[in-house]
Amino acid sequence: MVRVRMSRKGTSKTSFFRIIVADERSPRDGRFLEQLGWYDPVTNPAKVRLDLERYKHWLGVGARPTETVAQIVKRYEKAQAKAAAK
Repeated sequence: MVRVRMSRKGTSKTSFFRIIVADERSPRDGRFLEQLGWYDPVTNPAKVRLDLERYKHWLGVGARPTETVAQIVKRYEKAQAKAAAK
C-alpha cells in the first residue's frame, strides 16, 4: 500500500517535514517515491508548500494520506481558496 505521509528533517527543536509518497513498509525517513512538498511547523504561522496536482494524482491511483497529512492539506486548500478570493 502506498501512503502520503511526512518525513522528518532538520535538527532537534528546528525540525521540518517533507510531504512524501512512500510504501507504507519503508521507514519514516527512508526511501520514498516522490516528494510533494514540505511543512514547517516552527514558524508562526506554520508554512506549507504542496503540489496539489500531484497530491490529487496519487490519491487517484490509490495512495492513502495519513491523518496528519490530510489535515495539513485541508488547511492548505482552504488558505489557497481564501487567497484566490481576494
